Amino acid sequence: MREHTPYTRAVVTLDEDGTRLDTAFRTPYLSVSALGADGGRPFLHLSSREAQVVISTTGGGPVTEQDVTLARQIADAAARYLADCERLHAQQPVTPALPGLEEIAA
Repeated sequence: MREHTPYTRAVVTLDEDGTRLDTAFRTPYLSVSALGADGGRPFLHLSSREAQVVISTTGGGPVTEQDVTLARQIADAAARYLADCERLHAQQPVTPALPGLEEIAA
C-alpha cells in the first residue's frame, strides 16, 4: 500500500517561450484567504509552509471584466472541488489521520 505523504511542489521552467511556474499543493498545511478588498484591490492568497500563490487584479490596477470572469471561474472550480471532496470523504472508510496532522486539528 502506497503511503500518502503530504508535500508542496514548485517547479520553474525557463525556455525560449518564457518562464513558467507550476505549483502543486498536496499538504494539510495549506491555507487560503481573501485579502485587501477594502483597499480597492482584492487578493486571493494560497499558502503552505513551502510556497505561496497570490492572485490579484490585472496589472495590479482597477478591477476589469476579465478579473470578474476569473473570480467566477475560481469560485466555480472551488465549488466543484468542495463537492468532490465531500462526496469522496463520505464514501471512504474511516482512517487514522496522517502523521503530524494532530497539530492542525488542535
